[in-house]
Amino acid sequence: MEITDFTFHKINDPTGIMESDRYEFLLTVEVDEDDELYTEAGLDLRVIMAADENGARIAHYNFMDKQTGKAMEFALEDDEEAEVQAYCRDKLSL
Repeated sequence: MEITDFTFHKINDPTGIMESDRYEFLLTVEVDEDDELYTEAGLDLRVIMAADENGARIAHYNFMDKQTGKAMEFALEDDEEAEVQAYCRDKLSL
């Protein structure tokens, strides 16, 4: 899996319910054609990062089919999750 592009924004919490700042990342990822995640239209990874005085962590993520916009029921492997978390932390400069 290779991250080729990204966008992110801070999630506004007008209620004050969330205990940390939240950021939504939309990562464009490429996978090999023989990977079970492969779709012809492409693949995004939506990641919610929670950031507080202890650092940033992944609060939630899901793969999205670019053509349909639907979430796909796949999980990141441990090393992939660590790579995504480090990538997002770097973009947040945390």
